[in-house]
This record gives sequence, C-alpha cells and structure tokens, in this order.
Amino acid sequence: MPPEEIKRPLIRGRGGGGFRHLEASMSDPDAPVVGILGTGDFSRSLARRLVASGYQVVVGSRSPKRSVALFPEEAEVTSQMEAASQADVIFVAVFPEHYTSLVGLKEALCGKTLVDVSNGARINRDGPSHAEQLADLFPESSVVKGFNTISAWTLQMGPRDGNRQVFLCSDSGKAKGPVMQLCRSMGFVPVDMGPLSSSLEMENLPLYLFPSWRAPVFSTLSLFIFFFLYNFLRDVLHPYVREGKSVFYKLPIEIVNVTLPSVALVTLALVYVPGLVAAFLQLSWGTKYNRFPSWLDRWLTSRKQYGLCSFLCAALHVIYSLCLPMRKSARYKLLQLAFQQAKEGKESLWVDDQVWRMELYVSVGIMALGLLSLLAVASLPSVANTLNWREFSFIQSGLGYAALAMATLHTLLYGWDRAFDPAQYRFNLPPTFMLVLALPCAVLLCRLALALPCAAQRLGQIRRGWEKSRHIRFTLPEDDYRNGHRLEDVSNV
Repeated sequence: MPPEEIKRPLIRGRGGGGFRHLEASMSDPDAPVVGILGTGDFSRSLARRLVASGYQVVVGSRSPKRSVALFPEEAEVTSQMEAASQADVIFVAVFPEHYTSLVGLKEALCGKTLVDVSNGARINRDGPSHAEQLADLFPESSVVKGFNTISAWTLQMGPRDGNRQVFLCSDSGKAKGPVMQLCRSMGFVPVDMGPLSSSLEMENLPLYLFPSWRAPVFSTLSLFIFFFLYNFLRDVLHPYVREGKSVFYKLPIEIVNVTLPSVALVTLALVYVPGLVAAFLQLSWGTKYNRFPSWLDRWLTSRKQYGLCSFLCAALHVIYSLCLPMRKSARYKLLQLAFQQAKEGKESLWVDDQVWRMELYVSVGIMALGLLSLLAVASLPSVANTLNWREFSFIQSGLGYAALAMATLHTLLYGWDRAFDPAQYRFNLPPTFMLVLALPCAVLLCRLALALPCAAQRLGQIRRGWEKSRHIRFTLPEDDYRNGHRLEDVSNV
C-alpha cells in the first residue's frame, strides 16, 4: 500500500460546510459524472456503489445541508438544479407522485438520459407505467427504465449477495448504451427488455408474490389436507366408532408422519407427469411445432417447485420418524409389550418377515432421500450453472426417475402384504399406501413405454424436426451410415 494511503484516516472529517465540491473530493477528475435526484435509502446505496465503481456522483436534494451527512464523502450533495446541470446520466430516485415537482428542471434535463428506478405500491395492469409518465413530462429527455428490481441492500453489498441481472428498457438505443455500461462497471449484468412499453411489466415484477410457486404450494397443501383427513378417518375415527377407543393423541405426530411421505411421493410423481404428457402429445401430433396447452406450459415451468415441495415433505417425514421413539406413548407401548411378553412367558417375538421388511424399508427409504437431496441441490442456480445440459438432464431426468422408483419401492415395502388383509380396509376404505402408489406406478409404466425402441426412435425423430404430415424420413446421427443409409431422405416437402 502506498505511504500516502497509509497516512490517510479511515474516517474522514466532514468539515464545517454543508456542501462538498466534487472536484476537491475525487482523485480522478476524468471519471464520468452520474447524477441522482433524491436522497432516500436507494439513493444512498446507489451513490456508494457508483463511487466504489469509479464514478463521480452528484446528488440533487431539496435540502442539501440536511442530507450531506448521509452520503459518502466522495459524492457531492447539492441542489437539484446543479445536479441536473452537471451530469448526463441522471437517476430519478423520487416517488412517482413527486415527478411533477421536477418540472422546473425540464430545461436542465433537456437531452439528458433519465433512469427511472421507481416501483408501484400495487400491480398495475392497465398502464401507463411510471417510466412512461416520466417520459411524457420530459419529452426532450431520453427515459430508461431500470434498477427497479435491485434492492438498496444489493446495491450496497454488491452483486455477489443478490441477483446480478438488471433489466433495462427504453425507446432510445443511444440512451441505453451508457446505462448498460454503467451496470457492467457496477458488477451487474444488464438485460435489454426492449422498448419503454416493457416498463409496465418490469414495474410489476417486484410486486409478484411467488407466482411460480402458487400451483405447487396449493397442490401440496391440498394433498396434505386430503391424506391427513383420510388417515384420520382410518386410524383415529374408526377405532373410536367401532371400539370406543380414543387414539386422538396420534394426530400431532403419527398421522402427520404418515401423511408427509404420501404427499412427498405423489408430488414427486407430479414433477414427471407434464413431461410424459408432452411426449405423448408430440407422438400423437407427429410434430414438435404445435404449441402445448397453456396449462401444460405452466406445469412444465413449475416442475422445479414441485420437486422442492416433495423434498420438503420427505425431509420433514425423516425428522418426524426420528422423533417417534421419543414420545411418551411410544415408551408406554414398549413397556406394555414387554410386560405382556413376560406375562405370557414368551422368550422371543422375533418374526423374520417383519424384520426383513423393516430393514429393506428403511434402507430403500434412505437411498430415495439421498437421490431426492441430490436433485434438490442440483436445482440450485449456483449448482445448475456449473453443469452442462447433458449433466443437468442426467441428474434431473435419469436420477429423478431413479428417485421416484426408489420412493415407490419404499412405499411398496411399507405396504408389504397389507393390501391382502381385510382388516386394513377400515370403513371399506383401502389402505393409504394403495392410493399413494397409483400415480407413481402409472408414471413409471408410461416412462417404460416411452423407452421402447419404437416409441423412443419416433420421439427422437420428432424432436429433431421430423413431421408426419410432411412425409420427412431420416435416420438419427448414431444410426448414420450404420446400414449404408443416407442421413436424410426427404420427399413431398
């Protein structure tokens, strides 16, 4: 470190004046000047990030003397008119309802680039957007919508602690250029969203509350309620009605613990249903160029969320299962069983079938949870971005079906021979595991059907552009020249 840097104090004195001049505080007078109108939290974080990125920053405030202590010393805090006059790129960081207070700066802002960072208080579907209103107020300026999806915390801490993408839109490509370069200098990745008309959707983005999670969470909760009530009828209400035996103590742990794996397995099967439906539709149509129904498109894009919901239920099932021996009721049952065994003079209650069933049941369950954990980790953006498409497809599809198969086998081992025991059909209702197995078994059978050579080859041709209606015939690359055939034989096109 240079000696002059060592001698410089870490916290500089503010001095006696309210104004700080840019030329005196910056070590690089040739750095670009960026203006900020407004002195709120976002403005302060933006000023710090711009200064750290090597820009000269001038902040326009209605009360400069009161706001000067809130900003870095390298930034100049002055009047709004002076800030508008010094900078070519100016961030408008005031609330939209105060845009009209800036009309007096129209002449100073003429020909300048205004970056609108505002968001609304509620979702606006009718328009106009705040950026379009700003453009109407300053027709001689170029308005760029951006930075509204970046929080003040992300700006202050840097892109390493938040999303690196910054969405931008404007009707002026010339105005977008400097703002995109500014984004890169700050460590963000600019994403061009097109003309200023896209600003309405950009302003709605921060207001959506988990839009891609609504259907998966609703489905998971619905399945949980259904299986919880179903298990309640069979395991709690039935003994109370038929035998007058109260076992309502099972509700908080035992019934929940039986419900969670049921939801986990069905939800995991729901991850792979839309892909199978899409494959069969393409086989039926004979082309890949037909659009899927909108509900199927939404389902396909929410498979990750379904998988994470399944993983959550499976993880909770493991925790609940580990807590089962800790309950007072379990200890009472164990003592009662030991007393009954001693009373009857039995030396051993060992049953080979039950021992083998439990050993296999637990072992397969552990393997299923391990595979499901791998799927959950691989779905994280930080991990998925390090995988190529083939690796990601192998994990999410190949290992995904393996996890579904192991979870299905885990449930089959739990059921064992109970499906053939008439006592298990309480209120004439089948055991819970039989309902749970219906969808996963159907999914696995459909996947096996698509793996047959006749279906797999035709599906591969369709996904490479073959169309039944156009009479296009060709062989796949791996079969190329294997039998002396050409790659393509196109006719009647």
